[in-house]
Amino acid sequence: MRITVFDIQAMKESGQRIAMLTAYDHPSAALAERAEVPMLLVGDSLGMVVHGADTTLPVTLDDMIRHARAVVRGSSRALVVADLPFLTYATEGDAIASARRVMQEAGVQALKLEGGISIGPTVRRLTELGVPVMGHLGLTPQAQHTLGLRVQARQAEAARRLVEDALALQDAGAFALVLELVPAPLAAAVTQRLRIPVIGIGAGAGCDGQVQVWHDLLGLFPGKSPRHAKRYADIGSAIEEALRAYVGDVRSGAFPTAAQSSGMDPEELSRALGG
Repeated sequence: MRITVFDIQAMKESGQRIAMLTAYDHPSAALAERAEVPMLLVGDSLGMVVHGADTTLPVTLDDMIRHARAVVRGSSRALVVADLPFLTYATEGDAIASARRVMQEAGVQALKLEGGISIGPTVRRLTELGVPVMGHLGLTPQAQHTLGLRVQARQAEAARRLVEDALALQDAGAFALVLELVPAPLAAAVTQRLRIPVIGIGAGAGCDGQVQVWHDLLGLFPGKSPRHAKRYADIGSAIEEALRAYVGDVRSGAFPTAAQSSGMDPEELSRALGG
């Protein structure tokens, strides 16, 4: 049985920390499932970490549906949340149409929308229609050209607006909130004020849970990880080493061997070749 938004809420109420992880395909979802990750996010970050784009903006609704469908198929227990991409919820009508497609065609259990007070009416309408909505404040990647890729809400006025946005999302019916690149003391204060779970990424340890990007956590990209990420393994280097070994074996003739090949009755082969 899948984890529900009520289970996530109960985790906050009981003080149980919530681990959330991005997943973009069937294998990653299946691995996360075996590791008992309770909540998976099919993020529009797939535009960068899977498709190689510079931002999340090129990601389409069809992209999200295709990836989210694979994640849902790869999991049976985790609550699967999918992002609505850039400008697919600009109006209430857009949001309803987009939500209908992602929920029906991909089979996810919840959606994530970026924005605060301005999207409150949209969040309220979606929840009235039975769509669980997760909010997202702080650094909202779909607005990175406006905000910049930096820690948000460091100054009092911006911090006050973030608190107001968080309360507005809660009041509109959001079941949880992601805070990205927000000062840790502010994130902790927001977490204490909200009844709904707050999931941090680059927002310190005072949140109810944490979300990390699959590729950052596993070290799939070379170079330094983002400051907010912890590299739990260096899978990228292991994959590269395996691929180099494969190339070397092919070049040297060491692969394939008889163990990776199939035989054939010599008489059948002779008859096939006209002998």
